[in-house]
Amino acid sequence: MLNFLQSKFALSEKGARNLCKGSLYSALVNLSMMLPAGLFILLLAELMPPLTGLYAPAPQPVTYALLTAVTFLVLYLCHFLQYSSVFLATYEESAARRIALAEKLRQLPLSFFGQRDLADLTNTLMGDCTTLEHAFSHAMPQLLGAILSTLLITAGLLYADWRLGLAVVWVIPAALLLIVGSKYIQNKAELAHYQAKRICADGIQECLETIQDIKACSMKERYLADLDRKLDTAEQAQIRSELITGTLVTSAQAVLRLGLASVVLVGGALLTAGKTDLLTYLIFLIAASRLYDPLSGTLANIAEIFMVEIPLKRMQAMKAQPVQSGEKQCTLPGCDIAFTRVAFSYHTGEPVLKDVSFVARQGEVTALIGPSGGGKSTAAKLAARFWDATAGKITLGGRDITTIDPETLLQNYAIVFQDVVLFNDTVLENIRLGRMSATDEEVKAAARLAMCDEFTARLPRGYHTVIGENGSLLSGGERQRVAIARAILKNAPVILLDEATASLDVENETKIQAALTELIKDKTVLVIAHRLRTVANADKIVVLADGYVAQQGKPDELLQQAGLYRHMVELQQQSLDWTL
Repeated sequence: MLNFLQSKFALSEKGARNLCKGSLYSALVNLSMMLPAGLFILLLAELMPPLTGLYAPAPQPVTYALLTAVTFLVLYLCHFLQYSSVFLATYEESAARRIALAEKLRQLPLSFFGQRDLADLTNTLMGDCTTLEHAFSHAMPQLLGAILSTLLITAGLLYADWRLGLAVVWVIPAALLLIVGSKYIQNKAELAHYQAKRICADGIQECLETIQDIKACSMKERYLADLDRKLDTAEQAQIRSELITGTLVTSAQAVLRLGLASVVLVGGALLTAGKTDLLTYLIFLIAASRLYDPLSGTLANIAEIFMVEIPLKRMQAMKAQPVQSGEKQCTLPGCDIAFTRVAFSYHTGEPVLKDVSFVARQGEVTALIGPSGGGKSTAAKLAARFWDATAGKITLGGRDITTIDPETLLQNYAIVFQDVVLFNDTVLENIRLGRMSATDEEVKAAARLAMCDEFTARLPRGYHTVIGENGSLLSGGERQRVAIARAILKNAPVILLDEATASLDVENETKIQAALTELIKDKTVLVIAHRLRTVANADKIVVLADGYVAQQGKPDELLQQAGLYRHMVELQQQSLDWTL
């Protein structure tokens, strides 16, 4: 049972147990709500012996006061247990679910993120988790508890008088059949609403991310008109979904209320014919007035229960994604990076690298150059195992990197990519990401080598200035210097530089290259550059074009060959003479 609940509703073992307990306590709450009615019937039996045909002693106030106190105590305990096992337990499970999803995302290769947009992932972590949280705190345990308590009460009523019992319960399967039978219609309408909301969220996210380009291209009116259309579509889809669900739920609740009318009619006929007594008739009337309340409330949320299938499928699909794994502890005899007949595709049938082989040796600078789209950045990311190669093998110090856990592997890498990612924190803490155990002085020493002193002196609080989302308060060159300072602080044996100085002016580029010269001593360095003067002193050049290694060797040797490298050098020399 627990295994079924875990797989069906993406719950932990503790969450599945809490769902069972919550359903049981919800049933107890429903049953306990019958106690006041039972107390009233006992009092009625003592006050109306001539009508009931039963002899009873005069009611004792003290006894009923004690029974009332016990009833309130039972009600309090049942509600307390329900709240603890339903609401508090669900919130704990929701927190665990979000952490588990985040942990899963941490273990997934970047190829997964390349196939999903940010708004979609955010919606899974936030929106889907919130949907499940609400369903498992306000709907699912209550539904299961209502079914369980209704079955128990129904059994008791049928045992007491099967005729009046049937008059009470016939409406329950009819109402449930109406809701369950229309599940397809409800799901279809809610799925359309769900998809419209996702499209709308994607449009808003895209607008926020590209607002500068939208304004620069005078596309504001057109873009906002399209966004308005998406918002209108989402609004109309929500109205349709709620109208369909509301109509069906209200109809089912109306069917439930027919049960009370049935009891009145059947009970009146039986009472007139002398086939039942007044007390029994009153018991069934009171039972009917209370029996339908839990189910009526649950029916209002049953559409939400139906719709948990969509976020559950999305989460289960994410959990089913293969993760990158490997040894957690690894000692490398060296740090040479070797590509052996490596092939890679972002999308099936569209290879980016094809049969690539080269070695980047420790203590040397290996430069990857070539035309745009040739696979340079892809090769660098494969070397750090951001993706796994489609074919072939990549080794670090002779070890196949697919046998090493990605986080363990990345302890050996310091990476500076062209697209710098910074956090909404201080300059100091953004640099400290390179080595979290570093002292403030060590961080500032790395920052000075990366020429960060020049711009931090102008900031309101220097190194303690919060620089905004993704370093919005800094220029492109300043952001690049923070990223370089991280790499200097980490001081890893392997350095990956993807256009690391592209955003810098000539003066600062020269200074940082001097700092990088100190950084890369005795290390394996893989550099990607479009400005060939940046890598003119590299130990080795690997020319990538159309996914293949077109040439490789020392810069002087390649200049003597009539190949792509010499052609690129000649083109850049010609570009120096170009003027406006």
